[in-house]
Amino acid sequence: MSPEVDAAEPASQPRPSRDADPGATPPRPSVSQAPDAPAVPPPGEHGGDGARVAAALGLAPDEVLDLSASLNPFAPDVARLARRRLDALGRYPEVESAEALLADGLGLPRDRLVLTAGGSQAIALVAAREGAGRVDDPDFSLYARHLPRLDPSAPRWRSDPHSPSGRLAAPGDRAGVWDEAFLPLADAIAPTPDDAEALRRARPVWAVGGLACALVPDLVEAADPAGWTAAITRARDELAGVLRGRGWRPLPSDAPWLLVPGAGGLREALARQAVVVRDCSSFGLADHVRVAVPDAAGLERLDRALGTVALP
Repeated sequence: MSPEVDAAEPASQPRPSRDADPGATPPRPSVSQAPDAPAVPPPGEHGGDGARVAAALGLAPDEVLDLSASLNPFAPDVARLARRRLDALGRYPEVESAEALLADGLGLPRDRLVLTAGGSQAIALVAAREGAGRVDDPDFSLYARHLPRLDPSAPRWRSDPHSPSGRLAAPGDRAGVWDEAFLPLADAIAPTPDDAEALRRARPVWAVGGLACALVPDLVEAADPAGWTAAITRARDELAGVLRGRGWRPLPSDAPWLLVPGAGGLREALARQAVVVRDCSSFGLADHVRVAVPDAAGLERLDRALGTVALP
């Protein structure tokens, strides 16, 4: 069974040398220094901290650049699409028709795709059915959370692209459950129709909201996987260039984010400037951050924020 979770510019400014004359170039604040800066909340386990950071800084959520959640910056404006479908809030969700339409849009058999209320529900449903699994850390923490039993001899659960590294699985890699993130909606693709029907029976009735179901036709019509992949690849390369230009060393990635080692304190320093990146302590990587691929305006804003932060 394979839950697929919803879960694919400006030139960077050169950093002054760390040995530069402090009389000529004012020193940048260290990631460990900023005694007068506002306190920011600690990182959450799964990223998406933008709203909490905004509240701590006295800002509206949309005034914060949240790169702690890895979203598609080139996808259609879902809020704009949703405004045309608000009448769906007054009706029961049409889950079955939305499920069939999504399967057709993805070119998958209708009797094997199960639409879920978010990726976490897909993981929970499959975990309950499987009963046991193996998780090789670091990986997405919800596998271990929802599996009734962890067993090193059981089939492996694996994200692809791998979280947090962002690398795609090699052709010969094997897993019992593949979690392939960043499809337009969350779903589980079962190996057989009987498995899919078992997941549907376990799924709460009307688990997927009416507005989400009503949006499926618009999302399927607007989907451009090949175009999005190309755009994200270019934007990821530009993000890597900005990070390297500021002295950081992002690791290679195939995902819409970059993992940056040796970045202890960077999340807090950037958050004070209303730019949020993902702290990776929950993966056991205390000195790493994960930076989602932004659009061009977001990249420019991130570059400016990085320009005020000294390497540790």
